Amino acid sequence: MSKVIIDIETIGKDFSDFEEKDQIYLLKYAKTEEEREIVKNSLSLYALTGEVVTIGMLNPETGRGVVFFQDKGENIEKFEKDGIVYDSGNEKEILEKFWNLVKTYRQIITFNGRSFDIPYLMVRSAINKIRTTRNFMSYRYSSREHCDLMEQFTFYGASRKFSLDFYAKAFGIKSPKEEKTNGSMVGQLYKEKKYLEVAYYCTKDLHTTKELYDYWNNYLKF
Repeated sequence: MSKVIIDIETIGKDFSDFEEKDQIYLLKYAKTEEEREIVKNSLSLYALTGEVVTIGMLNPETGRGVVFFQDKGENIEKFEKDGIVYDSGNEKEILEKFWNLVKTYRQIITFNGRSFDIPYLMVRSAINKIRTTRNFMSYRYSSREHCDLMEQFTFYGASRKFSLDFYAKAFGIKSPKEEKTNGSMVGQLYKEKKYLEVAYYCTKDLHTTKELYDYWNNYLKF
């Protein structure tokens, strides 16, 4: 196999689950109630205060893929929809399935994957005592093994960064952020046990990333 697009969804741990000294540490620089709420609502952004709940993989050449997702013990049976296989498990199980499959690809494609997705996956894997099978954080200035579209469209930090949603709109790509489900809702959806809604949202992100990749590959790649 040659290349695969990767996207993840994460949730933050409940702030009340942290020990008091850790709560104080996390709120160290928050001076107002508003700032404290921002900290509490940002726990999903960091591997030490959150967890991976969905890992999406899409082959841009075939349009087929897989979404590994947590279902919090609901035991949702594996099924396929529109060329995407949906396979559930706990965090450790979906991480193991991801690393076992991703090693068969020559190149991964992400959006902001060097700064978020891949470090997050690696740290959460270590916490779950899982050995990673590939290093996608090697030489930054090459897209041979890891094509991070954020890096490509900013020319490795030479120009301003924009969100996936903003790039999609600029290039006339339909963005999943325009729909009723978006990334900021993932934590709440999981509390409501709407695991498949998050999995489907991740799939839409994969397709948006694929279309943005096509623009880069056809018009910007050298």
